[in-house]
Amino acid sequence: MKKQVMALTVASALGLGTLVASIPHQTEAASLSELKGKQNTIQSKRSGVSSDIKKAKDKINNLQKQQSTVKDDMEQIDSAISTTTDKITAKQSQIAKTKSEIGKLQAKIKVIQERMNKRSALLKDRARSYQENGGMVNYLDVLLGAESFSDFIGRANAVATLLQADQEILKQHEADKLELEKSQAKVKKDLANLETLLGELKKMQQQLHSQRAEKSKLLTSLKEQETEAHEYVMDLQEQESVLAAQDAAIQRALKAEEARRSQTATASSAGASNSSAAPRVSSGSFTRPAAGVITSTYGGRWGTFHWGVDIAKSGSVPIVAAAEGEVYVSHYSSSYGNVVYILHSINGQLYTTVYAHMSSRLVSTGQRVSKGQQIGVMGSTGHSTGQHLHFELYKGRWQYHSAINPMGIVPL
Repeated sequence: MKKQVMALTVASALGLGTLVASIPHQTEAASLSELKGKQNTIQSKRSGVSSDIKKAKDKINNLQKQQSTVKDDMEQIDSAISTTTDKITAKQSQIAKTKSEIGKLQAKIKVIQERMNKRSALLKDRARSYQENGGMVNYLDVLLGAESFSDFIGRANAVATLLQADQEILKQHEADKLELEKSQAKVKKDLANLETLLGELKKMQQQLHSQRAEKSKLLTSLKEQETEAHEYVMDLQEQESVLAAQDAAIQRALKAEEARRSQTATASSAGASNSSAAPRVSSGSFTRPAAGVITSTYGGRWGTFHWGVDIAKSGSVPIVAAAEGEVYVSHYSSSYGNVVYILHSINGQLYTTVYAHMSSRLVSTGQRVSKGQQIGVMGSTGHSTGQHLHFELYKGRWQYHSAINPMGIVPL
């Protein structure tokens, strides 16, 4: 879409730029109806561009609302990330604690196993003794070998003590065996829980990375949409600027054409015998600005310095642009009367020409003029002692008392 907008803007600028470039050269010949037709065309296009700008701004407003929604979603994602991080920290603490407990259980299991190994060795010794000596038969021999009743009682107590000791050893062995089995089961369960916790931790880490990736994707998309929307508006505003300049140029051309027609009517009423033709346009960068005789040159005059050249002629004498350029001043001055300043660019060098004391001006500020195009009529307005053109030439833009001698540069 951005490429289409750029193409439209360039095409419009080129097409309409050609139209405006032709206006100054056609001002003398173009009819008011033709100029007004061009003006209507430009104003219609301006209306269309203004409508597009409004639509584009509405789209930007919509994008900004979407941005607000996305930012709210991003805040929720940030909150979820914070919560997930806290859970990960808690689970890591639990894992560390479980590992510590497993270490203690393993040490306890080792002690139990050592104790059971010792009892197993003792019971094996007892069993071997039973086998070698006849087991319970030997206990009977001990009882029957008593020499008296008191001796029998003593022997019976001794046998009972031995039997009870064997039973205790067996009970402790069974208890340790059961405790060992329970401890081993607990260790297996704790290890399984640890693996589950580690799995949950990895899953949470993946979710966290996924959330961050989505957040980055949303930010990138938001920036791209915002940049494209603003570029689109800038393109439209540039097109509107071009159209506005063209509209202003048309309006200036209309005023110039109306002024020219008014001046032509005034000159015609004065009589054909009293009118003068414009000077022939010469080759080179400059041409003579008016027909007539030079009555005063550049340099000292009457105790002061004369900063230009005076050309005088009676009747209705047209004043023309000495070179192609742009009018950057067209007004009435108390000293120069009706005066026009034109800025020229010739072979990379800027020049300014000044045309003073005219009876009327036919061009407006900002208007482009061609070499030899009429810009006014010779007169005696301002501080003037008779009808003439006061012509000045500047290298660069106008600066007070910095004019150069036009002789030899302008064919006078």
